[in-house]
Amino acid sequence: MRKLYSFFISCSVLFNLNGQQNLLINEKGYFEMQGLNVTVFSDVYPEGHQTGVSIIQHGSRVAANGDLRLEASPGQWSPMPKAGHKKVDLEKSTISQQLWYPDSSRNRKGFNPVLYPNLHFTYNIEVEVLAGSTFKITVNIDQPLPEEFIGKVGFNFELFPGELFGKSWLLDSETGIFPVQPNGPIADEFGENISRPMASGRKLLVAPECDNRRISIESLTGMVELRDGRSNHNNSWFIVREALKAGATKKAVEWIITPNVIEGWVYKPVIQVSQIGYHPKQEKKAIVELDPVETDIKIVQLYKLSENGKTLIKEEKPKAWGDFLRYRYYQFDFSEITTPGMYLVRYGDIESNPFKIDKDVYNRNVWQPVLEYFLPVQMCHMRVNEKYRVWHDYCHLDDALMAPADTNHFDGYRQGSSSLTDFESLQQVPGLAKGGWHDAGDFDLRVESQIGTIWKLALMIEEFGLDYDATTIYPEKQLVEIHQPDGISDAIQQIEHGLESVLGGYRSLGRLYRGIICQDLRQYVMLGDASAMTDNLKYNPGLSETEKTADESGKNDDRWVFTEENAWHELQVAGGLAAASRVLEKSNPELALECIETAEQLFKNAKMNQWVIPQQIIALTELYLTTKKDEYRKQLITNQGQIINNLSRCGWAAAHVMSQIDDKDFNQTIEKAVAEYQKNLLKEQQEDSPYGVPYKPRIWGAGWDIQRFGVEQYFFYKAWPEIVDSSLFVNALNFILGVHPGSNTASFASGVGSESVTTAYGFNRADWSFIPGGVVSGTALIRPDLPELKEWPFFWQQTEYVMGGGSTDFMFLVLAVDNLFR
Repeated sequence: MRKLYSFFISCSVLFNLNGQQNLLINEKGYFEMQGLNVTVFSDVYPEGHQTGVSIIQHGSRVAANGDLRLEASPGQWSPMPKAGHKKVDLEKSTISQQLWYPDSSRNRKGFNPVLYPNLHFTYNIEVEVLAGSTFKITVNIDQPLPEEFIGKVGFNFELFPGELFGKSWLLDSETGIFPVQPNGPIADEFGENISRPMASGRKLLVAPECDNRRISIESLTGMVELRDGRSNHNNSWFIVREALKAGATKKAVEWIITPNVIEGWVYKPVIQVSQIGYHPKQEKKAIVELDPVETDIKIVQLYKLSENGKTLIKEEKPKAWGDFLRYRYYQFDFSEITTPGMYLVRYGDIESNPFKIDKDVYNRNVWQPVLEYFLPVQMCHMRVNEKYRVWHDYCHLDDALMAPADTNHFDGYRQGSSSLTDFESLQQVPGLAKGGWHDAGDFDLRVESQIGTIWKLALMIEEFGLDYDATTIYPEKQLVEIHQPDGISDAIQQIEHGLESVLGGYRSLGRLYRGIICQDLRQYVMLGDASAMTDNLKYNPGLSETEKTADESGKNDDRWVFTEENAWHELQVAGGLAAASRVLEKSNPELALECIETAEQLFKNAKMNQWVIPQQIIALTELYLTTKKDEYRKQLITNQGQIINNLSRCGWAAAHVMSQIDDKDFNQTIEKAVAEYQKNLLKEQQEDSPYGVPYKPRIWGAGWDIQRFGVEQYFFYKAWPEIVDSSLFVNALNFILGVHPGSNTASFASGVGSESVTTAYGFNRADWSFIPGGVVSGTALIRPDLPELKEWPFFWQQTEYVMGGGSTDFMFLVLAVDNLFR
């Protein structure tokens, strides 16, 4: 369908009688012409600048979130509308969306509760094509706004800053340049300090000097303001805004927008290769991503690099794979090339970054940055030094206060009416001011991310003999020195550090914590050194102000610890502790014993239900591997049917333990089911995309999911190499290292490869910087079909770092692929 439609679009219906190209609604429900797409509420994530009326100009999303908002410069926790019926009218060439305020599912409740004002209204946004690339936006509301909301409610249209810095704008008689940093003057508008409009007028020209970025925005109903939303929210964009007038209903806002389209523009070819390279024995395929209208398919060339420059090694026409998302794909197979060296691929006048072919390709500077940088830098309750640099000072030494009862925290934590412990609300909980890793840029410690990191490190030690030392860790001094070996395995030390938090919480609470997180939003959005979040002095609410000063008690800024009753997390921690116990048995037998005893107690106490069966099976496999107790073996065999029904969720764990279970019927039955599952899986991955992996992002990029999939496929392959194809986990690694859709082919692992993500959503994101070894979620899908990985530090859904899988899954995959070809 896509192939026929692309040809039809390119040759016929996009042109009017004068030969002019027109926007038309395509089969995916958005406006399209060569060089321009306009989507209308195709996506669902306004807090991530990812919905509303959006413009994709010459292949790049340059404007988004065109919608009514209740503030001039809204932020992540600002009120957002609820979307209703969407109507696509092919005859009239219009797309309209019904919306209303408030969204009752988010108003002071839900995972990320939002505080809405007492304002209820319904409205409709219609986008209509006029001619060529020009379209009209009309806003109709069902009733006039109350007087107190005049000036507050307006139509906002956001312009992506990253492609506008240093470019000019014209707004009627006023002119200017889009600044790199937000500037004043600052004014109080409706109780919030935001920058004054850069200008106001009827007609705005964006980047008039750039043919590929020029956009005209003209209001037929009032004055528009050009604002810099970054003055009150670092992650905001430039905003074009028109406030609704008193009494306005029908045609409350009418804008005419004309993005410039370069005649004959065609998407530039993209070559996708591993930014690291390939083992000589490895399958090697470069992917060429082309515009579907492209008919002149060029020769692909492979060059070897030497002192004489480039030497042509191979050339041939690429093999057509087909259409995926919005592009057409071709594959260039050079698997037969095994001579060690540096290479690059060329298509037309486009060249890939250089990459290596060698048996030692994964031996250095690939997985090592995770241990050398990322894990040490994320360590909580520590000072982290790297020679002259201090990554962060001592932090959160005042952890933690018991979270207040009946709290619905803004980042998804919920505390019930009881703490489920002997601790009262806001009472100090001992044993929590040591260990753990900060999760992403949020500085919180979620129990699943803590145990996930411990677990994967333990499995790497067990599977690949991981023993690497580049860091000194002083647990007593709470001090880290990067690139200063201390003679102890870094992985073991990191496991022990994580256990300080997980077991420390269990010792004090008698149960697991849900997580440890800051109290208020101002702390949560803090960027920079973790030590600045609190005063590192424990708050004691029972002391008077005089006593607090004398006792050096701190301010009420300590983080809160949340508790929960959650069988899934209890089983997950049980499995991770059991794995940790095995690798600690020689170096720290006392801690190893505590790990397995706690794991067994958690498993025993977990309230089993149908929902947690996959996690129960995973925990059983780890408990059996550690204890060899027959009761766990029998439970696994009894759950044979559940294992088969949940192969995609826990089959990998069964594979991990299969060689240890002496039961012929069980083994044969599971193997038969795995053979069918893997056969269908391989067929699905080969047909779904040219990448051979399950690229199915929701909001976040799919990189983390693909890594986890790859790790699980390793265990399937190890147990059943005759029926499982190793390409499923090899392809997963290639995807992370650069073989992924879209024009940005950077490695998702920061600092790894010829080109990598070096503007990332870590705690140093305000500096447009990165943490080596951090692995981002990567290329997101802007619905319905645009793969996007922008260079922008505030897209958590594309460039965020996380604990519990992001970097450790990557590290595992590298070691797994290296081990495969050894």
